[in-house]
Amino acid sequence: MPVKERIIRSEYSELMQKSYIDYAMSVIVARALPDIRDGLKPVQRRTLYDMNELGIRSDKPYRKSARIVGDTMGKYHPHGDSSIYDCLVVMSQDFKKGLPLVDGHGNFGNIEGDGAAAMRYTEARLQKITEEAFLADLDKDVVDFVPNFDETEKEPSVLPVRIPNFLVNGSEGIAVGMATSTPPHNLGEVIDAEIAFLENPDISTAELLKYIKGPDFPTGGIVVNKDELREIYESGTGKIRIRGRIQEEKGKNGHICLVITEIPYTMIGAGIAKFLQDVAALSENRLTSDIIDISNQSSKEGIRIVIELRKDTDVENFKNLLYTKTRLEDSFGVNMLAIHDGRPETMDLRGVLKASVDFQFETQRRKYTNLLEREQKKREIQEGLIKACNVIDLVIEILRGSKDRPMAKRCLTSGETAGIRFRSRESEAMAAQLLFSDAQADAILDMRLYKLIGLELDALIREHEQTVANIYRYEDILEQRGSMTMVIEDELRSLRQRYARDRRTQILQMEQAVFVKKEAPAEDLWFLMDRFGYARCVDTGTYERNRETIEAENRWVFRCRSDGRICLFTAGGQMHTVKVSDLPLGKLRDKGVPVDNVSNFDSSGEEIVFVTGQSELNLYRLIFVTGRAMVKIVPGGEFDVRR
Repeated sequence: MPVKERIIRSEYSELMQKSYIDYAMSVIVARALPDIRDGLKPVQRRTLYDMNELGIRSDKPYRKSARIVGDTMGKYHPHGDSSIYDCLVVMSQDFKKGLPLVDGHGNFGNIEGDGAAAMRYTEARLQKITEEAFLADLDKDVVDFVPNFDETEKEPSVLPVRIPNFLVNGSEGIAVGMATSTPPHNLGEVIDAEIAFLENPDISTAELLKYIKGPDFPTGGIVVNKDELREIYESGTGKIRIRGRIQEEKGKNGHICLVITEIPYTMIGAGIAKFLQDVAALSENRLTSDIIDISNQSSKEGIRIVIELRKDTDVENFKNLLYTKTRLEDSFGVNMLAIHDGRPETMDLRGVLKASVDFQFETQRRKYTNLLEREQKKREIQEGLIKACNVIDLVIEILRGSKDRPMAKRCLTSGETAGIRFRSRESEAMAAQLLFSDAQADAILDMRLYKLIGLELDALIREHEQTVANIYRYEDILEQRGSMTMVIEDELRSLRQRYARDRRTQILQMEQAVFVKKEAPAEDLWFLMDRFGYARCVDTGTYERNRETIEAENRWVFRCRSDGRICLFTAGGQMHTVKVSDLPLGKLRDKGVPVDNVSNFDSSGEEIVFVTGQSELNLYRLIFVTGRAMVKIVPGGEFDVRR
């Protein structure tokens, strides 16, 4: 029987809109943005959970990264091995993460941008703090578990993280139509702020900033806009200005050496090589003549970039040149965007801490509810065993007189004595009154004879007393918010004591860097431009020594001043000017630059018919002739303009 055809008519724009929104939300929630509760993206969460499941703990040997990546991809994250390995690498790099979560062994890249070795060469395992603060208590039903992508495994929807990891490690990610960018912070300061929030939920952002001074980048540096931090943390967005740290040293022959020991966080990677190029370009573009040499002496011990300067250099002015013309001062765009209650939301500092505190109370409530149930079950068993030991002769008589285990259990639980042989009616009457629970009866039937030893019985009684004390404690924690708050604070203080470190980034309020360019004394030069439009300058001595060669090889040759301008007249009647300072000053055989690179002249659509120095224009009268034979004479002084 043929299948009946079904044609669904739909508006194309509506279908595209729905499909795009579904795709966008998938990227936002399941890929690019961290969850505010644990501060982790799905790939990070799944990688850490898989390492925990594989038993690759801090006290165990390292395991190949390829094993971790393959297992994570096969069980939890089917989006390719490169994203998982990149995540593993970043979580192990102490120059990117304020709190590395993975202990990497092998080449995991460096701060200068060299990539990690292939996953088949490197090894990894969990850091100890990751086990204690991120993965502990997963067996106590503290978070929900959801099916994986093919519903063959279970994975946690969020890790039971005990610290505000969203602040401690920061986050960067680009989703569809939105992006997150949160700087890392100091672990000790963040814990202090969370404890302050626990004690006073109405605490203001200004009071919180007494604990969290500002970002704490792993690369150090100096935050120079302290006064703007409050607004940034109140709104969750803004720009943080960071400078590298510079030290002065004495070089050879009395030269001054500026040593950069800390770089802005944004310069990690290829930014260091770009910085070296930018510093070299300062001399090439004649912004400064103070640089003698620049070298990158960085090593595993830290950053060390040395710039050797002349003896008479104005050091402060040169530092301002570096701040204004290179990335030694850079801005970090803050956008504290995360998944909160299932949707993306820009969070302020109080909102982040509140979400973390609420999550702590939720996980602790579930943890102690689970522990209470375990202890109550344990107490039930212990009370049954103690009671059984007190009437052990009767229990043995029941066991010997029963035909099978179910008969003995019925007697212990419901007092049913039918079919059981007793020595006396008195024993049978006592057996009918035992009334153990099912769990107690099973424990009695499984009890070994050595439990009847006096010392074992004493240990059982002490264990029961400890169980009762635990039950009272857990009930108090669950019923009294103050008690639970104390538990959370104690755990936070313990983590702070063991894992907090000193702040690396200094927080200051500094003025905007202003570079005052030293005007070099004007001098006479010679302008050269060949028939291909390449222009340059040479000094007077070079011209005098090579006059014939220069005039033979170039179309335009004339004297100019280093502080002057060159005027280019085109066949279309346009005039373009070029600063002499924008032209390279070199030796005879040095190549110039295309003149259209330093002016608005377009070599593809215009032809240069006359070139002269702007200062000489007053000496000329220029004749202009149109295509229709219209002629006029214009005094050259009228062209003494800036454009």
